Amino acid sequence: MDSMATSKIMKCIRVSEFGGPSVLKLCSDVPVPTPGQKQVLIRVHACGVNPVETYIRAGTYGRLPSLPYTPGTDVAGVVQAVGGGVSFLQKGDRVFTTATETGGYAEFTIASEGSVHKLPDSLAYKQGAAIAIPYFTAHRALFHKGHARAGETVLIHGASGGVGIAACQLARAFGLKVLGTAGTPEGMKLVLNNGAHAVYNHREKDYLDKIQEATDGQGINVIIEMLSNVNLSNDLKLLSVGGRVLIVGSRGPIEIHPRDTMAKESSIIGVSLFNSSKEDKAETAAVLYAGMEAGWLKPVVGQEYTLDKAAQAHEDIISNPGTSGKMVLIM
Repeated sequence: MDSMATSKIMKCIRVSEFGGPSVLKLCSDVPVPTPGQKQVLIRVHACGVNPVETYIRAGTYGRLPSLPYTPGTDVAGVVQAVGGGVSFLQKGDRVFTTATETGGYAEFTIASEGSVHKLPDSLAYKQGAAIAIPYFTAHRALFHKGHARAGETVLIHGASGGVGIAACQLARAFGLKVLGTAGTPEGMKLVLNNGAHAVYNHREKDYLDKIQEATDGQGINVIIEMLSNVNLSNDLKLLSVGGRVLIVGSRGPIEIHPRDTMAKESSIIGVSLFNSSKEDKAETAAVLYAGMEAGWLKPVVGQEYTLDKAAQAHEDIISNPGTSGKMVLIM
């Protein structure tokens, strides 16, 4: 590593206590970290903002980092330096990550080689920052946990957000009939432009009836659910015989009638990226790379924020009434 990079300091967000968005503090005198064995140092150009990062910051998530910490896992940028034993990456490579060791809300970050993937020239850095959690989650939900098959019908609730758009593109590429919901006209248009065959406004009273009609009364085979505390009870009524609801997101409890699962022998399945095996991750990475090469994997970037506006981004990702695309921080 050259001496300039070793003596450099960087800007990054530090969280010293769990709490509201205001605990995200911009520090401008943090030393640039040095990559260890099997690690790389990445000059960050963009970092994705995910809802899970707001739950961790608030201290309400199941697994919490030790304080102080820098949030962020999904970065895209350029390899600046490599540690010992790194074989697949070299300085100057354009990359995106599925995890970081030192946090992604920063000008530089360290990542293990196994969490770093090449970013094709056809995608911008901000698109690269919109791949990891959204696409790996969507693929796990659809195929590893939901066992979705070509010819089945999938309903994606909240299809205009980061995971939603990823699920639309993946499901369409793999031969499913894709239905989506969104809450704004812009969101609905986005969903149709990214692989859905039909889209429904979840603010309309009779939207569930319209979805039922679209399946000719057969029901939905697979539902990808981002807001289960609102939708789960209705989801169980929409399912086909043998249908599966995949729980990707929930913001509270909900009352359901277990009898709704009996006649259809339907399943409610939780999804957590954290449980992915090495083999799962390798398979997903290969599928996504093929999608980038073929051109159907095209992340949609939504709102962009500079690093000093991280607190505002955390505010907006939770309170935003209609998401459209993936929220990113730009360095």
